[in-house]
Amino acid sequence: MSNLLVFPGQGSQFVGMGKSFSENFKVSKNVFEEVNESLSLNLTKIMWEGDLTELTKTENAQPALMAVSIAMLKAIENEVGINYDKVLFMAGHSLGEYSALVAANSLKLDVAAKLLKIRGQSMQKAVPVGQGAMAAIIGTSIEQVENLTTEINSIYPECVCDIANDNAPGQVVISGHNVAIDKAIELASNFGSRKAMKLPVSAPFHCSLMLKAAEEMMEAFSEIDITDPIIPIISNITAGIETSKEKIIELLIKQVTGRVRWTETILFAKDNNINTIYEIGAGKVLSGLVKRIDGSLNSISINDPSQIDNFKLS
Repeated sequence: MSNLLVFPGQGSQFVGMGKSFSENFKVSKNVFEEVNESLSLNLTKIMWEGDLTELTKTENAQPALMAVSIAMLKAIENEVGINYDKVLFMAGHSLGEYSALVAANSLKLDVAAKLLKIRGQSMQKAVPVGQGAMAAIIGTSIEQVENLTTEINSIYPECVCDIANDNAPGQVVISGHNVAIDKAIELASNFGSRKAMKLPVSAPFHCSLMLKAAEEMMEAFSEIDITDPIIPIISNITAGIETSKEKIIELLIKQVTGRVRWTETILFAKDNNINTIYEIGAGKVLSGLVKRIDGSLNSISINDPSQIDNFKLS
């Protein structure tokens, strides 16, 4: 039992994602139809016929990416089978943690879709358009980026500049007020960065500016029920395993404003005897990050029907 299943987050979306699974597997088609019905929205029309701008809207991208991951997972289960006794942990990048919880029978599919719709809407409206931004800081360590954000917060004490994602060595994302992020980009080279650039996002995710969104998610979770996952989840916030539904809800709320500790997540997995990581969902962003974090780990991306046979748990 040495396998980890991981599920991608925002940024992996593309028009057409998941369509081939819907066309080839009834179990996948059923997933998309259930998500459409739960949202009272033809989300698959946006996913497969819309333009990327519409799909990338946070309230659409989040449930769409979850639906794709679960549709692919169901196809794998149906075609080659998944022996969950050989899956030690599951994890997801940001919204991908909701996909992991659906896969681990903690969250129902329709409930996850509704929660992610609320999450996307609340994150989008938490900060007025143009006041927040995110930037990628490339080629430097997490410690140096922490020093950079400390410097920016001393220059602009009334502003926010937080680390949003520790994605991999040399790839850290910061989030906060527009003026603070601009200054961080300007000063990044002083802290070892070889490149710093703004990201094309609509809001400053995973920072303290998302407090109102976190409050809305707390209210949303108060109205739904989840169960303990059948397989432990590695939390974005703690980079450690969580098995209690109460703790998982608490951490999902904190995740809205907190750092996605992806580097630590993968290193925790390796330290706990994981040697093969399967990425299930749109794109192969996470597989690329795994290779940068630790090249000794076997990382396999399943994102096309032709790749299902590559899923072989050892």
